Amino acid sequence: MTQKKLIVVYGATGAQGGGVARAILGDPGSEFSVRAVTRDVNSDKAKELASLGAEVVSGDVDDVQSIKSVLEGAYGAYFVTFFWNHFSVEKEMTEAKNMAQAAKEAGLKHVIWSTLEDVRKFVPLEDDSMPTLHGKYKVPHLDGKGESDQFFIDARVPVTFLLTSFYWENLIYFGMGPQRGADGKLAITYPMGDKKMAGIASEDIGKCAYGIFKKGDELIGKRVGIAGDHISCAEMAESLSKALGEQVSYNEVTPEQYRGFGFPGADDLGNMFQFYRDFEKEFASVRDVNYSRELNPELQSFETWLAENVSRLPIS
Repeated sequence: MTQKKLIVVYGATGAQGGGVARAILGDPGSEFSVRAVTRDVNSDKAKELASLGAEVVSGDVDDVQSIKSVLEGAYGAYFVTFFWNHFSVEKEMTEAKNMAQAAKEAGLKHVIWSTLEDVRKFVPLEDDSMPTLHGKYKVPHLDGKGESDQFFIDARVPVTFLLTSFYWENLIYFGMGPQRGADGKLAITYPMGDKKMAGIASEDIGKCAYGIFKKGDELIGKRVGIAGDHISCAEMAESLSKALGEQVSYNEVTPEQYRGFGFPGADDLGNMFQFYRDFEKEFASVRDVNYSRELNPELQSFETWLAENVSRLPIS
């Protein structure tokens, strides 16, 4: 029996990494095996991955030696960072630098780096149409990832840059789904105007990443954007209305209003949606739904995802 090529998956108990691990482990004919990296090897999610056939290990993204140790004997790796755990761009970029350095030293043949646009390339810091945050960022959780691309380039790592999209799961976990107003009616609230947003199911990110690993050398050095759908907020509200059997309206606000909502990260997300809105064509054009489906034939549109997940929406 031929030895399978080992893929090390960071964030293996999270949305992206978990999707990558399950996509590989769920294919009995896969040429790859999985080493799943997590902070807690005894968590339920870690135990579930082990039961599916993953080698589950503990790893520290803040320690280059730990990363090197975890990468030993591997063919490739899926690298993702965890901005929302700490809200620090500097910490996230240090993690990315550590990953790039360790990948180079481990001699990996194919790395996928989960990245996003550096918004400062579209909206310079001196452009006050979008507020500058923390003195040097426009959208911190995007800018740090985009700037970190250079670490992988400088280290000459054989890398595919995977540009993800808005998660449909944000409607379940981050309060972005339908909310009932004082009048008892449901609405979704976004500062997107009538522009379309590229979105994807988190599980499909993992399946697309698996498709990239299967394509191998032809995608090294490439930037690959993925999306399951390009949909306006009005269309999203219409789909939600059908799925819930209750009218859901789109409550359009300005980015300024959204930034003022006051929850942790509201300013960052308000700027993110402003970027989605103002650079709709640039953002959407690199996230091709047809190519995403080529990578992942099971790709879900928003309606398909909603049909499976409507009962998970936290609606009171």
